[in-house]
Amino acid sequence: MSQPKYDVVAIGNAIVDVLSQADDAFIESIGVAKGSMQLMFSPEDADALYAKMGPGREVSGGSAANTVAGIAALGGRTAFIGQVADDQLGEVFAHDIRAAGVDFATAVRPGQPTTARCLIFVTPDGQRTMNTYLGASQFLPEAALDLSVIEDAAILYLEGYLWDPEEPRAAMRAAIEAARKAARKVAFTLSDVFCIGRHGGDFRQLIADGLIDILFANEGELTALAETEDFDAAVAKLSAQVPTLVVTRGAHGACAIQHGSRAEVTAEPIDKVVDTTGAGDLFAAGFLHGQAQGKGLEASLKLGAICAAEIISHFGARPNVDMKALAAAKLG
Repeated sequence: MSQPKYDVVAIGNAIVDVLSQADDAFIESIGVAKGSMQLMFSPEDADALYAKMGPGREVSGGSAANTVAGIAALGGRTAFIGQVADDQLGEVFAHDIRAAGVDFATAVRPGQPTTARCLIFVTPDGQRTMNTYLGASQFLPEAALDLSVIEDAAILYLEGYLWDPEEPRAAMRAAIEAARKAARKVAFTLSDVFCIGRHGGDFRQLIADGLIDILFANEGELTALAETEDFDAAVAKLSAQVPTLVVTRGAHGACAIQHGSRAEVTAEPIDKVVDTTGAGDLFAAGFLHGQAQGKGLEASLKLGAICAAEIISHFGARPNVDMKALAAAKLG
């Protein structure tokens, strides 16, 4: 196996986040569950909700894109594959991810629909309620894949959010095959319980077929995929099926099981939770960077916790500080 050019290449939704502060009453008024993510299926719906937002900030996002941006901030070598449209938000996304140090060369998609956007309402307790119009991102075709990039990355990282539309799902299956043929690892994040509700059968089959090396889940996603409400039973079930299982538990930290060996870390202390957007994405960034650098299980978890704590201390899902310096200071 050749030395890879990249530590991680990710495939995911190319989204521009629009963040605005809101109170619980507003969240209730728009009829969504606080702290959840729901899809909007028309640009008209997205425009109508956008019109109700208070002052907002545009920040490039997307789950897997946030993860590779975080890895790049830690000094890792990364690339991203995702679909944007030939419009202003597409230019914003491409500029931001390249400026973060991530290679991004996916060709733009002409015409409609527009580049994806996620309208995020952040309540005073730091919880984020996301409303996503997937737009062009759900039309990532297999033809857009640069297989040489996938073959030249130590880890292929896929987000469950993108499994919903048919075209990207086919593209990700092709990417998994290319990574496997090149003897690279495949990491997968379950993304959200609703993804499991729609595609749990597919995810379980990927695991049963031995196609997933590293699986990321939070507690809710873990128990949903394992089809049990018992956390320990869910951990036991899934850790026996994947080489590395990583479970985040919010304020209770995280655990990982790798080839039968288990490690746990507590959440990093912070003064105030400002915005939980991207917490899981950046936890994955720290963990994957640690693994790509040959760090042990506990050190990789610790790095993930450090990254997650940095992100939830400010608005937006991209790092605000020198992550390499922060990691060095925290890890010693």
